Amino acid sequence: MEKIYTKNAPDAIGPYSQAIKANGLVFTSGQIAINPQTGEVEATTIEAQTEQVCTNLKNVLEAAGSSLDKAVKTVCFLADMGNFAAFNAVYGTYFTSKPARSCVAVKTLPKNVLVEVEVIAEA
Repeated sequence: MEKIYTKNAPDAIGPYSQAIKANGLVFTSGQIAINPQTGEVEATTIEAQTEQVCTNLKNVLEAAGSSLDKAVKTVCFLADMGNFAAFNAVYGTYFTSKPARSCVAVKTLPKNVLVEVEVIAEA
């Protein structure tokens, strides 16, 4: 088991790793729309937050020697299912290999963001 860390994604805001590499897979922690340079949530729209989330995931996966194209499963959390279509429009430009996915609405997310996504990918 290998802990993955990159300064090109937000530091964990709790007792967890950005990702773990084990048995040929990479398991990312959920990423929210924190800009890793400022440590703050700067984006306010679902589209801009999804862009930041996907960029963070891309950077974590690359630090693990993987990529978004190697994603086999994603779990997506939306604060408002009314944002589903807008979220999908951005998500689809990053996850072009169309991994398996779950997408659920949740009551609240850390820092009151609109979206969080976690990924399981081939290493």
